[in-house]
Amino acid sequence: MGLSFDIIAKRFKKQNKPLPIESIFKLPAPLPNFPRGNGFATGTIDLGGLQVCQVSSINKIWTAVEGGPDNRGATFYEPSSMPSGFFMLGCYSQPNNRPLSGWILAGKSVPNESSSSQSCLAMPIDYTLIWSSEFTKLKQDGANGYIWLPTPPEGYKPVGYVVTNSPEKPSIEKIRCVRIDFTESIEVGKWIWGSDKKNNTTSLNIYESRPKDRGVNALAVPTGSFLVHKGGANADVSLISCLKNTQNNLKAMPNYNQIKALIQAYSPRIYFHPNEKYFPSSVNWFFENGGLLYEKGKENEPRLIQRDGSNLPQGGSNDDSFWLDLPTDNSIKEWVKEGDVTQSSAYFHIKPMFGATFTDISLWVFYPFNGPARVKVEFFNVSLGKIGEHVGDWEHLTLRISNYNGKLKSVYFSEHSGGQMINSSDIEFENGNKPVAYASLHGHAFYSKPGLVLQGSGGIGIRNDAAKGKVVMDTGDRAVVVAAEYLGDEVVEPPWLNYSRKWGPKISYDIINELKKVRKVLPKVLRGVFDKFVRGLPNEVLGEEGPIGPKIKDNWNGDEKY
Repeated sequence: MGLSFDIIAKRFKKQNKPLPIESIFKLPAPLPNFPRGNGFATGTIDLGGLQVCQVSSINKIWTAVEGGPDNRGATFYEPSSMPSGFFMLGCYSQPNNRPLSGWILAGKSVPNESSSSQSCLAMPIDYTLIWSSEFTKLKQDGANGYIWLPTPPEGYKPVGYVVTNSPEKPSIEKIRCVRIDFTESIEVGKWIWGSDKKNNTTSLNIYESRPKDRGVNALAVPTGSFLVHKGGANADVSLISCLKNTQNNLKAMPNYNQIKALIQAYSPRIYFHPNEKYFPSSVNWFFENGGLLYEKGKENEPRLIQRDGSNLPQGGSNDDSFWLDLPTDNSIKEWVKEGDVTQSSAYFHIKPMFGATFTDISLWVFYPFNGPARVKVEFFNVSLGKIGEHVGDWEHLTLRISNYNGKLKSVYFSEHSGGQMINSSDIEFENGNKPVAYASLHGHAFYSKPGLVLQGSGGIGIRNDAAKGKVVMDTGDRAVVVAAEYLGDEVVEPPWLNYSRKWGPKISYDIINELKKVRKVLPKVLRGVFDKFVRGLPNEVLGEEGPIGPKIKDNWNGDEKY
């Protein structure tokens, strides 16, 4: 029997459903009118004789409709219009499984007293064809695609590729290479498109190009271009480069009034699980309500902490000589554990990223207590008793802002020892341009969507349950800017920020006893699997280590782990 007309029509409609990339992502609300000052959100940034701008007005060149994330393919673009005097530095690509939201840098050589008399930009002398879809069985939209690597003149490097839908070499006037002293090394970023590893029809993979050296003091500047990996075990990251802020200037960083406007516009809203018992508080609230400072060798003489933390030891290293803990009175202790979200604050750290062409706004949330973990062992869900509990939990989100225009480009969601940097087009927003984050039950890891995330593999792992409960924290309501080192004395750091020891005791319970209790609940056939899983848990989950404060963590001066 043949297929009915209705079934055929439904299948045809499904196959011809528009790709997400065919829509353009825009933030839900207009950008604020930022207060004036410095070079923030002016459209261009001077890297010391090379002026650059972000171009979001782009034309489609070629589209693959299979491979890549969700097997939706990818599309390649080039700038459609640029400010007068600016030149294309490369093409842009992104997966088809999300709305078009990208940008590519364009450059212009400008007179500069400290720069060489030689122009920052130069036309290539030739091109090398890196790859084409011409002899593949790849499903594509229209003509074949071709990826070309510019051949630079001596003393210059390409920072991007040219993509065409014609086998003819592009004009050498189409793109510019960059003087080598304005370039830095790159590394492989997120996967954009290519083989799904099961059916390699392309012999090619495309990745985001990102600077290898990243952090507060790093000078490397991303171009928005992509990296080509053709065969072999590793992508050749030496073929193209990113840019460099040669003057290490901070002119494009926001001033204090602009920071306040950014926080007001983009401060996230955090939803807590309906069953959450342990909420955030302000650090001051924790100290005022009996938080204690312990010193090694004087464990029987804990000291009350001043409201601002001014009697905490400053500087030094995380040497286990001091730690914080809850009040000793049991009734007060249980009350303090629960925190007070009505008295909670988000603590903001403002820092330059990517050669000061972006601003990272990291907001830290403090919890007096981290609740017990729950584990999924195949079809069993078991509470781990006291395992996972610890005093003084710090979690964070990071807003990545473009200094070219003040737009929110992505948000980092911290998830235990790592996290995810998620493009703005894939984020939920409320109240204008405020991203939504979900704090997991008891563990407080941040996720961009509600649901269950299992920390483990093979059907066993720590449960991270996130859901939209009635309790919500708008991190902008009681925002406190605690650090912005580039502003000098304009931001005064609170004393507790420079406390470098642990915010909780090193060992708070008998771990072996707790594990035995959990093990007894499980069927014998699952106990070996559980034992293996426990051996792989980090110390902080097991409760052996008290957590450290924000300023001691690697991402304070470095990039996020993603």
